[in-house]
Amino acid sequence: MIGTVLSGRYRLEAKLGSGGMSTVYLARDQTLDRQVAVKVMHREMSEQADQLERFRQEARAVAKLSHPNVVSVIDAGEDGGHPYIVFEYVEGETLKQKISREGALDPQEAIAYAIEIARGLSVAHARRMVHRDIKPQNVLIDAEGRAKLTDFGISRQLEQDGMTATGRVLGTTDYVAPEQAMGRGADPRSDIYSLGVVLYEMLVGQVPFAADSQVGVAMKHVNEELPDVQRRRPDVSAAVALVVERSTAKDPAQRYQHVGEMIDDLSTALEVEAARAGSTTGEATSVLDAVPPPKRKLSGRARWSWAAIAGLLIVAGATLLVVQLISSGDIGGGGADRGGGKAVQIEGATDYDPQGDGEEVGSKVELAVDGDPSGTAWETEHYETDTFAGTKTGPDPGVGVYVTTSSPVEPTKMIVRSPTPGWDAQVFAAPSGPPEELGEWEEPVGIAVDASTTEEIDLTVSQPSRYFLLWFNKASEARDQYGGFQVEVSDIELLR
Repeated sequence: MIGTVLSGRYRLEAKLGSGGMSTVYLARDQTLDRQVAVKVMHREMSEQADQLERFRQEARAVAKLSHPNVVSVIDAGEDGGHPYIVFEYVEGETLKQKISREGALDPQEAIAYAIEIARGLSVAHARRMVHRDIKPQNVLIDAEGRAKLTDFGISRQLEQDGMTATGRVLGTTDYVAPEQAMGRGADPRSDIYSLGVVLYEMLVGQVPFAADSQVGVAMKHVNEELPDVQRRRPDVSAAVALVVERSTAKDPAQRYQHVGEMIDDLSTALEVEAARAGSTTGEATSVLDAVPPPKRKLSGRARWSWAAIAGLLIVAGATLLVVQLISSGDIGGGGADRGGGKAVQIEGATDYDPQGDGEEVGSKVELAVDGDPSGTAWETEHYETDTFAGTKTGPDPGVGVYVTTSSPVEPTKMIVRSPTPGWDAQVFAAPSGPPEELGEWEEPVGIAVDASTTEEIDLTVSQPSRYFLLWFNKASEARDQYGGFQVEVSDIELLR
């Protein structure tokens, strides 16, 4: 198909790669005169209704995601019986190619890439989307060294039954979670397992299991513990080993339950490695600089030896010194402001329930901006499930609250204090309105996954706006006698 022009716009110039369902080409967007990547479905596959639907599902799924660590969808269409998806073209190499070329990566670099992959996953998981094929072949490293997650071809929404036949294993067996290998359902913890295996490979330079067949490898993921990463790579810290161990637990209940928890421990491990090395290196510099101070903690839900704990206590003082140096710009690429900022004046708050009865305990909504972060709180109604299943309708079920500022602003951070941590949310901005329907708000400008009691949400606002919606798509366990799930918000702040 080299030389073919799809839909009179995309000229296919070179083949980048091919899989069982499709081929990816480097193409020229003749309208905007830029390079793009075009995934074209094989004709024999497009004649199968279920495979065609899976291909279209990928386009719809990734089009909803907007994040620096996810490859963006630009367009999709069909021409002459060839369904295609147009992606941004990432000039660089895959993470698999990098590992094959360099072998085991520097620990800081490996952790930094794992954090960036996890950040991309957090956006997908917040959309109730499971990738199900996390592997280094599906991670692109761009010219600036940033990791970008791609190929959501076998992902599915958690609310759907999915397109997978019963008992069929999807994913690559070198990285497959035990429950996927057994043909059971996949959830975000399955992606976490696969990411843990990718981290292991980055640290060791090879995958943990080998066998005569793919089935043999899959069964090892079911029955055998991963080799001890510190035996294979003695120079990595116990903090790194903790993340590998917990993320790859055979029982999903023993893994990180949310990717945000894994990011927290990866961030701490990165600081420990920086302290041990005396400086930050490469990609680790910008990643460490982006870790907000409240996130610097270990979750502690894994087996720790007293020696490991003692070792971390020894480097704790050095860690604090390194963080101070990075913040001041004395080492690495630091110097970014990690806190503070000028408060934005908020005129009021309004509950937002376009998918329900239009009201969400509206009589208490001003408690979210009354300046009392501990004594009072706005709250949602109680729900039977944390995903609002059965009560809210729409592509992204949930409820929310929006604040109105006295004048159009471009804040860089939203701080939300909540006595019910663990919720997921997205932040939207609108210059006028406010929009009556969720779909009328533009793309999210911020995201929170598994929020803490004081959650700092970084915002990327493209134009001055007056309305800022905090949209909850996962609730927390209610803390009162009624049970179920809800969200309470005691204070919302905007900083610029």
